Formats: sequence, structure tokens, C-alpha cells
Amino acid sequence: MDKILIVEDEAVIRSALRRLLERNNYAVSEASSVKAAVNDFNLNDFDLIISDLRLPGAPGTDLIKDAGDVPVLIMTSYASLRSAVDSMKSGAVDYIAKPFDHDEMLGSVSSIIANHTANPIPETLRASVNKNRGQPQLGNMIGSCSQMVTLYDHIGKVAPTNSTVLIHGETGTGKELVAKAIHDKSQRAGRALICVNCAAIPETLIESELFGYEKGAFTGANANRIGLIEAANGGTLFLDEIGELPLEAQARLLRFIQENEIRRIGATHSSKVDVRLICATHRDLKTLSQNNQFRPDLFFRINVMQLELPPLRERGKDILEIAESLLAQRCRDNLKPPIIFSPKAIQAITTYTWPGNVRELENVIERAVILVDGNEIDHQLLNIDLELVNVSQIRGKKSLPTLINPQNKTLAEEEPTEDLSLEDYFQRFVLEHQDSMSETELARKLGVSRKCLWERRQRLGIPRKKGSKSAH
Repeated sequence: MDKILIVEDEAVIRSALRRLLERNNYAVSEASSVKAAVNDFNLNDFDLIISDLRLPGAPGTDLIKDAGDVPVLIMTSYASLRSAVDSMKSGAVDYIAKPFDHDEMLGSVSSIIANHTANPIPETLRASVNKNRGQPQLGNMIGSCSQMVTLYDHIGKVAPTNSTVLIHGETGTGKELVAKAIHDKSQRAGRALICVNCAAIPETLIESELFGYEKGAFTGANANRIGLIEAANGGTLFLDEIGELPLEAQARLLRFIQENEIRRIGATHSSKVDVRLICATHRDLKTLSQNNQFRPDLFFRINVMQLELPPLRERGKDILEIAESLLAQRCRDNLKPPIIFSPKAIQAITTYTWPGNVRELENVIERAVILVDGNEIDHQLLNIDLELVNVSQIRGKKSLPTLINPQNKTLAEEEPTEDLSLEDYFQRFVLEHQDSMSETELARKLGVSRKCLWERRQRLGIPRKKGSKSAH
């Protein structure tokens, strides 16, 4: 059973989170401060530490150094997102913004523990990655999550060889960057790297593009022409989206891999080539081969060393690290002074699922840099329709998990026993505290702006009482 330590100064929140985790088969211990956690427990005994950012005595980020190899998940509020981002750069495994629901917390916990257990990172490699955090780690690749660190390690081992590599990952994850990193770290680094997108070449031209042709081989073949494989002789050939190759071309490619030789279309003799092959795909080639949609013999030939490139949505703190790097680069490209993301933009970037992965993120940031007038990019400029708390997305759901918002330190005297929707949570807190708090204080406790508080009052029909405490 995985062991988790919760470090949170509010007993209500700590207890609610403990019950949630215990119901999902985690062994949970509690501490109310960093000092209590360090004094009462051996931090190395845990698989994960979940800590609030703001704690009495010392911030939760102080646990990062004491925890060693144990991952630390930071809980933070909207108003503290920038501090949380800074803590990621110091080595926290990830952060989760308040308020968050059960599924979000359980998903983060499960992912962190699984990745940390399945991919133990050598200490020397971890130190190197932490030192270069925020900078390209290998080639032009940025990121320090466990999946990427494992990927860097595997690239370092396979690059010096001549083995065929198959890179698997969703569209836009950066498979070509991986191929370039392998080539640059190989003994062929000084030779050509030929990149071919198999999906972009018309089916009728694929064979002539790859293998070349002899003069007179077909109508329009007015001169001899070498193919892309021959052009890569002595270097590396990168076949992106190899799953899109027609079966006829796959058969000829198989002979090239087996015999290290090619024959141009219309030629009577084959010629030897010395080419290192790297392939990439977003499709499940094993399943395709079982369904006779991809040649099984070709799959087994290219699947010598498979590298898995994780989607952006699964890379935790890497998302913001990449976004800030892209932002700095786009500012330089567009001759603009340094620009930062607003807290709400940070929340949008880190909670959006990014179906287009890094390529989509790059385009979103470029658009924002072009349109921004000041020195800060807000979430509206990103054209991502997300709010810190998106009430509209949860309306109409009959059963929602209790939302835990540690920034609300005294929501109720007793621990909540029923499941509350976010609307219920908001209404209860405002109704219970609007007589004793100003609008500024209410907004701060809820982790939203005063404008957002006013808008939600209107939307939920909670008018301000005339006798309520005035704002200061």
C-alpha cells in the first residue's frame, strides 16, 4: 500500500483529504507544519508528500530539500500560483491549484506515484536535470518530469549505436526533436539527417521519393534522381508517421532495412547504403500489424528500441516550464521586451488538456505575444476558455465530489459529510461570512478577484447585504 504524508495546518482540510485518500487504498499520515513533518516522521518512508504552500513557521516548499527522492506535491491557491511555479523550479514534482475536486487530486496522486515508482531516476541524472531546469535538457527538448528524464537516459544509451529506433507519441509532442537529439549524439552527427513526413507525400510518389528513379523509368522521368534514403547515406533517415506508408512501400522499405541496399525505380541493380533509421508514429503499429494494416515483419524490424514521448497534459510542471521558454523565445523573435503570464493565464495553461500538445501551445503563445499590449499575458489572450473555477462546466451534474479549498480555513466548524458542488460551496461560504468579511476578504479567501466574486453573486443570485462589512 502506497504511503502518503499530508502537511496542512487546517484540521478540517487535512482530515477530508485523508479520508479521500484512505477510501482509495492509500496509507495516510498527517502533520500540521513542516517542523512537525520533519520531527515526527522519516520522510523517506513515504511514496508522496502533499503539502500546502502556506504553512505556519515555514512554507511547504521547505520539504522539497528534506524529502530527498520522495516527490512533493504542492497545494496552492490562485493568488499564490507564481510562488508555486517558483517552487516547481526548485524541485517540487507538481502543484495543484485550489479549489480542486476528488478526481483531480486522485489523478495527480496516482500519476505521480506510478511515474516515480516505475521510473526511478539515477541521482547523477536527477542532479543534472535539476541544474538545467528551464533550459534545454537534451537538444532542444525542455522538461524534467520523470517520463522525460527516463527518455533522456534512453536516448543517451541508444544514440551511439546503429540500432533502429521507433518513437511513439501523439501528434505535436516533439518526435522530430527526439530524432534530432539521437542523431546529434550519434557517431553520424557530422553527416546528413534527412527528415521525411510519410503522411505528407502522395501515395503515388512515395516510392520514387524514398528510392529514387532512373531516367525513362516512367513518363516524366527525364533524368536520374537519387531518393531520400540514398541522400541520407552515411547519416540518419527519420521517417515520421511511418504508419501512413502504403503496404507496397513497406515491402520495399523492409528490404532496405534487412539488406542495407536499395534499388531505384527502373534500375536493374541494387546499391549498398549505410543509413541509420529512426521512425516515428502516433498510431499503435502493433495493433495495426495484427489487423493486417501494417506489415508485421516491418513492425518487428523497426521496433528494436521504442521510445515513448508523453503527451503534454501528462507532463506536470513541464507544461509551464515549456510555456515560459516559448514565451521568452517569441518575445525575442518579435523584438518585444520580456513578458510574463498572469496567475490566471498560468492556471489556464496548466489545466488545459492541450490536444495539440507542444505544437498547439507554441501557436497559442505566439498569438498572445503578437496581441499583448502590456508586459503581462492574461488568459483571455491565450484564447483558452478556462476560469480558475469554471462553474458552467459542472452545472447539471447530479453527483459531484466534495471540493476541497484549503484557502478557506473555517468553512464550517464540523467536517463536511455531504458532497458539495462548487456552486454549493461558493454559496455556503459567502452566506456564512459576508456579514463579517469585506468583499476583498471574501474574494481573497475564495481565491478569486473581486470582479469574479461580483459576477458570481449576480449569476447565483446572492446579493450583497446592505449591512455587510464594507470593503477596505
